[in-house]
Amino acid sequence: MTTRTSDSGPRRRALLAATALTVLGVGMAQPNAVAALAARRVRLTLPAPTGPYPVGTVSHRLVDPGRPDPWVASRPSRELMVSVRYPARDVERYPRAAQLLPGEAAGFDRLNNFGGVPQGRVDWAATRTFAHQGAPPARAPRGAACPVLLYSPGVGDPRSLGTTLTDELASRGYVVICVDHTYDGSAVEFPDGRVETSRLPEEYVRAKREGTVVELLRKTCAVRVADLRLVLDRLETLAPTPLDRSAIGAFGQSAGGFAALQAMHDDRRIAAAANLDGVLAYVEGDQDPGPLSTVAADGVDRPVLTMGKYGNDHHTVPSWAALWEHSSGPRLDLTLLGSGHATYTDATSMLPRIAERLGLPEKVVTDAIGTVDPERAVAVQRAYVPAFFDRELRRRDDAGLLDGPSAGYPEVRFVD
Repeated sequence: MTTRTSDSGPRRRALLAATALTVLGVGMAQPNAVAALAARRVRLTLPAPTGPYPVGTVSHRLVDPGRPDPWVASRPSRELMVSVRYPARDVERYPRAAQLLPGEAAGFDRLNNFGGVPQGRVDWAATRTFAHQGAPPARAPRGAACPVLLYSPGVGDPRSLGTTLTDELASRGYVVICVDHTYDGSAVEFPDGRVETSRLPEEYVRAKREGTVVELLRKTCAVRVADLRLVLDRLETLAPTPLDRSAIGAFGQSAGGFAALQAMHDDRRIAAAANLDGVLAYVEGDQDPGPLSTVAADGVDRPVLTMGKYGNDHHTVPSWAALWEHSSGPRLDLTLLGSGHATYTDATSMLPRIAERLGLPEKVVTDAIGTVDPERAVAVQRAYVPAFFDRELRRRDDAGLLDGPSAGYPEVRFVD
């Protein structure tokens, strides 16, 4: 599900209601029907990264013994799974990692994260990333250390739904730590085989009934920020290569972008953050006025990139306007023409292929990723997100790409 903690209006509410019914057991496919369809399930591929390094990956379970799980009272400690992407070498002897483990794939399919895609028709566990499990890290010059980025996905999404962009950044020399927010994401599989599924659909139904949606949105963001700060506390134990602690960034899509900016506001260890179409207020619609987050109300003094779907910018989204007004650090607002909310996820590569193979209506694709050409959407993200972090964390020249419109990327609008 590519809905947000605080956006998407009627479409978001409809998707949350639909996923709630799924969790409650309504509309589940019958076992025999699933078995009959299994042989012809769609299998998918992702775009290969373009940077100079091959990519390695390792996964870690993190436990915060001082924080009871906020979603499940019986859990005395908060547990997370994270994947670390990094520049590697000698990857041929190491297998490519799956995008989703079997338990995660089953949970993703049950929650029906891609609205309009029938359950049981896609083999989500078959997709392989271009990150090689356990590959040795690339050799760095003596004394050199890698910049590090934290990635947070959208509400209900697994950490791996940003694989195209996270693998791209790793191929360009970043260590990228992708965070699964347990009981928020569709399903999180732990090393012992335990799979924890999302509690948010039930929470949303309860909040709508009790009139406490704002409180639920506040809690969801606060939990995510605390998760990101736990990762910051454990950086040295996570990465297989030395990290540059003066060059830490955060980014994410939807609620993940909100969490990245809020974490930067709350924690000065984060030097720059990028928000890919995440609203910064506790509201259900992008243009709704309502309670602002502290990052929007206070602003920040470090660099920010906002990159919205077509029609979302700091003139049209009230919480982005507040961020612009109150911030003193560098700010860059970009719009990808024709894009949708899910353009900034792997849905851009996956949904068109799924729709073609299953004969789904074009609306299934355009409702999620808009009308932008998928290959161009991937190219834009690969150009502008790394350029932002290269400029702000590595002090590298981007040849003016971030200074104004580019003939090479006519789909990108700079919002003054």
